[in-house]
Amino acid sequence: MNRREFLLGSVCCATGLLSSRAWASTSARRPNVVFIMTDNHGAWTLGCYGNPDIKTPHIDRLAKEGIRFTRAFSSNAVCSPTRATYLTGLIPSQHGVHCYLGGNEAQMGPDAYSTIAEFRSLPEILAEQGYVCGLSGKWHLGNNMHPHEGFSYWITMPHGHTSTFYDAQVIEDGKVRTEPKYLTDLWTEHAVKFIKQNKERPFFLFLPYNGPYGLGNLLNKPSRNRHAAYYADKELPSFPREAIHPWLRANKQFLNNVNAMRRFACELSAVDDGVGQVMETIKTLGLDEDTLVIFAGDQGWAGGQNGIWGMGDHTRPLHAFDSTMRVPLIFRHRGTIPPGGVSDLMVSNYDLMPTVLNYLSLSDKMSCVPKSPGRDYSPVLRGKDLGFEWDNVVFYEFEIVRAIRTAEWKYVERRPDGPHELYDLTNDPGERFNLYGQPKQAGIQKKLQTKLYEFFDRYADPKYDLWHGGASKTHLLSAG
Repeated sequence: MNRREFLLGSVCCATGLLSSRAWASTSARRPNVVFIMTDNHGAWTLGCYGNPDIKTPHIDRLAKEGIRFTRAFSSNAVCSPTRATYLTGLIPSQHGVHCYLGGNEAQMGPDAYSTIAEFRSLPEILAEQGYVCGLSGKWHLGNNMHPHEGFSYWITMPHGHTSTFYDAQVIEDGKVRTEPKYLTDLWTEHAVKFIKQNKERPFFLFLPYNGPYGLGNLLNKPSRNRHAAYYADKELPSFPREAIHPWLRANKQFLNNVNAMRRFACELSAVDDGVGQVMETIKTLGLDEDTLVIFAGDQGWAGGQNGIWGMGDHTRPLHAFDSTMRVPLIFRHRGTIPPGGVSDLMVSNYDLMPTVLNYLSLSDKMSCVPKSPGRDYSPVLRGKDLGFEWDNVVFYEFEIVRAIRTAEWKYVERRPDGPHELYDLTNDPGERFNLYGQPKQAGIQKKLQTKLYEFFDRYADPKYDLWHGGASKTHLLSAG
């Protein structure tokens, strides 16, 4: 961070503290914010996005009572980078979190640290504005033992991966213990507790479930939750049955495996139960009109699409198919966001922070986030016109892979030697036919490549720009 950015951050911090004091002396109250996040979750698995097999009535109702984005994307393929982007408005080549944090990386022990501590994060900014901030669920951004980034309520996991939903380790009150309760229920229980404790003051609740997950050896075991009996004999045809993709490196045993599909469905329906309990708590406490609820996935997940099970880290080369990019995104705020809304805007997770801050009338706080590529689509939440032309372009990066996606095309480039890809999404939405290097598409290929380069030249920090010799705060899959 240069001197100008440091001074700017200091001014923002000081202004925030003054605003916090002013807040206490007024009767006005900004909306509470409840941010519910799912783990490894594609939008295609939800009823409100057209899935007929998996029961998600509460999430579907959330969409019916608010606005659902049909073309929401993540800028990365795995947990830690996407969470860092949601909370900072920065892309991986700006915040430096390029891959998921492993068990010995920043999360626990004497060298643990928050990987986003050098930046102004959404909970920090809201805490400075008088919000009480609580975390219940998967953090996976480092320094897991201690509340930080503006949070005062803190219950999480000592790691990021999920090997079991029962008898798992959790962190509470600065101690690690074994939790016999079903983890999805535990996170919901603490979310409800936090809301009840803070119903009289503005609050920000970050509820990042570690489900549905859909990875690892737990898929070899039947679910033990309350939905297991329902799914025990379901064939779940919404999961594609396809031949294995030649790039698939991990999870081959789960592809076209109906038992793995049933396990995923069970875990997702349990998350849906939790969403229902949180929404019922908000309603019971009379907070419906005082609370903005956001539901999103951290990154996408393939359950057979393109012959892949998992995310972008489960292939070699690392991939950028839509299954790993597309996420669910829903906003609900009774009395402010018109019900039944559907938006086809192409939005990214780096757009969330400026959108939320502008929605809360805190747009000036984005000056605390220098060079964010994030765009504000908050007028759409209120049923209004944007007031400017939206470009419908999103960008993606996962270590050596970068991509640009428009409504009609996707261009993917890998350093140093490829392979590169170009897809005509109008005629090939499943990304089956790579048109890279074809003479007929040379013009669009060059145009997309130029826009890709211009975006990262503008926003990437040389310190963390892997394409140009920068470093990462995490291990790199592409180096192994």
